[in-house]
Parts: sequence; C-alpha cells; structure tokens
Amino acid sequence: MNASLLIQPVLQIYELGGFVVVILAALSVVAFAVVLLKLWQFSREGVGKRRASRQAVDAWVRGDTAKALKAAEGGRGPVAGVVASAIRGAMTRSLARQTIEEDVQRIATERLHSLGSGLRLLEAIAQIAPLLGLFGTVLGMIEAFQAMQNAGSDVDPSQLAGGIWVALLTTAVGLAVAMPSQLLTTWFDGRIENERVAMETAIAAIFTRSVTDRAIGTRAASENADRTASSPAEARLAPGE
Repeated sequence: MNASLLIQPVLQIYELGGFVVVILAALSVVAFAVVLLKLWQFSREGVGKRRASRQAVDAWVRGDTAKALKAAEGGRGPVAGVVASAIRGAMTRSLARQTIEEDVQRIATERLHSLGSGLRLLEAIAQIAPLLGLFGTVLGMIEAFQAMQNAGSDVDPSQLAGGIWVALLTTAVGLAVAMPSQLLTTWFDGRIENERVAMETAIAAIFTRSVTDRAIGTRAASENADRTASSPAEARLAPGE
C-alpha cells in the first residue's frame, strides 16, 4: 500500500505532462538535495567566518607569532585552516619559501575544491532543464496537431487548446527548475570566490612579512659579522697611534 501511495503521484504527473515532466520532477528533487547538502556543508565548515583569520594575520604582521598561530588554529572556516598552515610553514626556517608556498596553495586548492563539489551537477540541471521543457513542448505540439489532423473537419477547438497548454506545461516546469538552480549555483560560486580571495590575501600577507623578517635577519647578521671582523683590526691599530 505504501508503494502505491508513492507511485500514484508519479502516475498523475505522467498523465498530466508526460515522461518529460516526470524527468524534470526528478531533476528538481536532485537539485533540492544538492542545495541542502551544500548549505549543510557551508554551515559545518564555517564558510564566511573569517574573523579569526583576520586576527591571526594582524597578529602575525605585528610580530606576535604565538598569538597568530593560536588564533588561526582556534578559528572556524576554510580560511583559518589555510592561514594556520601558512603560519606554521613560515615559522619553519629549514624549508625553502617556494616549497612552503606550494604546500599551502595545495591545501587551499583542496579546501576550495571540496566546497565546490556538487555545484557542477546543480549547474548542469540548470542548463538542461529548459531544454527538456522545450523538448516536451515540441512533442506535445506534435501530438496536438496530429490529433487535429486525425479529427479532420470535426476539430474541437477546446481539445486543441487543451493539448497546447499541456504541451506548454513542460516548458514552464523546465524554467521553474532551472531558474532557482542557476541562482543558487551563482550564489554558491560567489561564496567560494570570496573564500579564495581571502585565502590569497592572507597567504600573501603572511609570506611577505616572513620574507621581510628573513631579509632583516640576514642583513643584521651580515652587519654583525662585519663589525666582528673590523674589531681586531682596530685593536691592532690602537698601540701605534
């Protein structure tokens, strides 16, 4: 009995708009499931929560590395995780800067790819739904005109009109599925793009400051070495004065 209750609405949809409307209804269910999944994923991973990452970058620029790492590791969101990886890499003096940057970029790419998973399916539904609707309309118009031809001189205008509106129904359903799917795809892409820009900005700030510190440290070490080398020479010249 439960199976019949599930099948009956499908049969009613099929009788109303044909197999094309059934396919569009199935696509709408898939699109709705993808949207719910992405909303849950974005909420779970803290997309858009960048306060901790900003605090970490500010602390890093001020030179407070311990506070910066603590803020990044304690923050939510993909940006905070990438910032924490960048700070840990910048604090590792044994590795080359290019190697560290490549590793951080790899982590950022993996995070962004995870956020974008499933959106291509939603975009495909947005693109194919109107075409399916148009296809259903063309099939419906063909059936309507075939019925009019078979009726000959006994054509009932109301029957023809009924066939036409049933045919146009598939186009309306296709657009109803496609429009929200496309809008939500654009919205999700925008959120991911914001995360990407925030990651790139934070990584640049961290490694720019790291390179500056290394340059200052190298210059200071060179100056100290020069002073150490010149001190004995000055000491040897002192007795002869």
